[in-house]
Amino acid sequence: MDLGTRWSFGSEPPTRLSEAMTNAIHGVEEGLPDLDTSMWRWTLTWLEGHPVAELEDGTVVREEHDGSVVVIAEDLEL
Repeated sequence: MDLGTRWSFGSEPPTRLSEAMTNAIHGVEEGLPDLDTSMWRWTLTWLEGHPVAELEDGTVVREEHDGSVVVIAEDLEL
């Protein structure tokens, strides 16, 4: 696993991500309930050459070997 980068929730994801990954990340951000996310960050890592983005709430967006994108969302404890 290689560490990539971190960026703020609501900011533009790194440009080296595929359009499908970027769209999935935007979808996650738009789909969250009305929470204070001002301090949340995404962490990008690379697993076997494929991107894995994890949000501080435990949500994971990853690109599979076939190019498909999977979103795994943790249940939010409010």
